[in-house]
Parts: sequence; C-alpha cells; structure tokens
Amino acid sequence: MQKDIRLLSLKGLTEYFLSIGEKAFRAKQVWEWLWVKSAQSFDEMSNLSKGLREQLKTNFVIRALQVDHSQVSQDGTIKSAFKLYDEELVEGVLIPANDRMTACVSSQVGCSLSCKFCATGYMDRKRNLDPGEIYDQVVAIDRQAKKNYEVPLSNIVFMGMGEPLLNYKNVLSGIDRITSPDGLNMSPKRITVSTAGIAKMIEKLADDEVKFNLALSLHAANDEKRNQIMPINETNTLKVLGNALNYFYQKTKNRITFEYIVFNNFNDAIDDAKELWQFAKKVPSKINIIEYNPIAEADFENTKADRLDMFAKFLQDKGLIVNVRRSRGKDIDAACGQLANKSKVA
Repeated sequence: MQKDIRLLSLKGLTEYFLSIGEKAFRAKQVWEWLWVKSAQSFDEMSNLSKGLREQLKTNFVIRALQVDHSQVSQDGTIKSAFKLYDEELVEGVLIPANDRMTACVSSQVGCSLSCKFCATGYMDRKRNLDPGEIYDQVVAIDRQAKKNYEVPLSNIVFMGMGEPLLNYKNVLSGIDRITSPDGLNMSPKRITVSTAGIAKMIEKLADDEVKFNLALSLHAANDEKRNQIMPINETNTLKVLGNALNYFYQKTKNRITFEYIVFNNFNDAIDDAKELWQFAKKVPSKINIIEYNPIAEADFENTKADRLDMFAKFLQDKGLIVNVRRSRGKDIDAACGQLANKSKVA
C-alpha cells in the first residue's frame, strides 16, 4: 500500500533514498518540493529524473487537499470547502482586512465538544486532520489572498472546525511546517491557536514552549453558565483553566486572548462583565468580544448594541485591553461558529 510521503520526516525520507541506492541529497530536494514549493504531485518535481519520479509514484502518494468549492461574502470574506483524500470535507476562511489577511483553518473533521452555540459542535467528530492537511489549507487560502487581493497571508487562526488541542501532535507538526525555514517560513507570532479549554493540553503547550499565541474560548466567566453552553467546562473548570493559563504564561511569556461571544440576556450584563474582569486580571491578557452569529441548531441571539457598548466600556474602564470583533462572512455562514459544511456551490 502506498504511504503518504508527507508523513515521513526528513530523516525517514533520507533513509528511503539511501535504501534504493540514491544519494542523500535527493531527500532534501523532495522535502523542498513538498514543504517549500507545496508540490501536489511528483510530476512537478522537475529536478528529479523521470525514472525516480515514477518510482516515487509507485511507493508513495501526496494526499493533497483540493478546493471543492468557494463562496464570496458581500464583505469580501471567502469560505472554501476543502475535499480531503477520503472525500471528507472541512471548511476554511479567508478574512481580508485593511491591516491584515487572515486564514481561519480547521483541525478536525467535525468536533467532539458539543458547544451549544457552535454549528460544528452539532456534528460528529470523524477524524483528526494530519499535518499536511493543515498545511494545505494555509497554502490554498494564501493563494486565494494573492489571487483576489494581491496580498499574501499575514495571520493564521486555528478557529475553524474542531478542537486543536485534541489533535495536539498533528496541529503542532502542521504549525512546524508552516513556520519552519524549510517550510512556509511564517512567523509563529502571527499564528493563534484557539481552544475551548483543555487544561492539561494547555500545560503541555507550555512545557513544549510553543512560540505561537493562545486564545481561550471563554464566553462565560462563571462555571454554572459556562457548563450550560460548553460541556467541556464540567471537567475543566475555570479554576483549573486559570491555573493552566498562568502556567502557560510563566513558561512562554505570551499574553492570553480571551474570546467572549455576547449572547442577549445570558452573559451580557454588567455582573457578567465583572466576572470576566475578575477572571481576566489573573493573567496578562486581552479580550476579544465577538458578535454572536445565529445557527439553525440553537436559539441564542446576539446582544443589543447598547448592552455590548456598556459591557465593553466596563472592561476598558478596569484597564483591560478590549477589542470588539464584528462578524465577517455571516451571509455565507463563514462567521465565527457557523462552519458546518453547509455551503453551496457558488
């Protein structure tokens, strides 16, 4: 059975070439084609002989994802359904802005966490994405940015389908290929991994001294409310998460981002803002307040404009760094919490 060549390390690739009587430098040539030039077929590898390319085809495959179809929002956001080698689909989003060009990528097919406000949470988790599939999303969205806006990607957020920290090894391997000088050579400071809150894996990130940014999908700063909308909180309470985030900061010195969706008459009162302030002040952080984007499976509503303004002002008056994030791509179900493979061919 043919093996996915991108699952091999450079050492493994070198050992393969030596085993068939080829020089070790062939491994570096192929590695560059795979991870710097993003080749999707062996035929592209023009500095290899035709015979060697045929031999690679016999023994290996490149399981490159394909853009199945894309939709363009009125605000310029582009959502794509990516088809994987086993016919599964995941979604990724290009979010253009004046000061940045952001790719929102997925880490799993579906999700197992069942957050009540998120469309992906109502899907089954079918499998984890492998490092090459994570890398390919970034390559595809970067090409869209250059084609449509003549600007390359500047930022990557792991805020698409799935929980990144439940696909820990593959996500970190994918980020390594994206950030490595013998990969896409993007800065890890431009990458944010968002988690619903897996405390022991946050601590593992700290022990691994990762260079990228960490965001916590918080959405409520008391356990009772958070349990209602995020079942993961029952086993990863706010106290446990707070300790893990402090540990992460002490090890990495990277400030935490708290993501907070404001739901009408649920978590948008001044008392809720006080709880958020008390939680957020425990660790160097900033807060992104996010508009709620409706989904068919849930009956939450976005907060009213005046309540959002009062909520944000309270936090700012307490000295916290607060950004209010307006929804992008809502008309094509590409906004935060809406990814669920429901897109139609444009």
